[in-house]
Amino acid sequence: MSSKRRCFYLVAEDIMPEAMIKTVQVKDMLARGEANTVHDAVNLAGLSRSAFYKYRDLVFLYEEEGQGRLITLSLILEHRQGVLSAVLNAIAKHGGNIITINQGIPMSQAAHLTMTVEVQHLTTSVDELLESLEKLQGVRKAEVVGYS
Repeated sequence: MSSKRRCFYLVAEDIMPEAMIKTVQVKDMLARGEANTVHDAVNLAGLSRSAFYKYRDLVFLYEEEGQGRLITLSLILEHRQGVLSAVLNAIAKHGGNIITINQGIPMSQAAHLTMTVEVQHLTTSVDELLESLEKLQGVRKAEVVGYS
């Protein structure tokens, strides 16, 4: 392994050193506003400040890295009343949270729409969400064009 190349590992919590686990807890407390300062958060977690600063930029919860949290969808919708509403309702029904929507002006009785959807709380897979969208009346095409 080259000394310049940085490797990353996905490791189960039960084999991690306690200081790393507590570092993630401290970061979470700070992010949620449960503690106002690093000093307060490390005291609550029972971690030294030096251990926190040693690991804070090196240890993260897997979900914090944004893996699969957002998708960008591209849809072609017929220019008919209620089609967009049905799409939005279907996404909400599956547990998706819409972050952005950008719809173009309809041409040839169809409009192109892109949207960013938070999918961390989906009750189905992204593929099942797409299938349900494509089954809606007025949806000509639905596809994932990006993950972030």
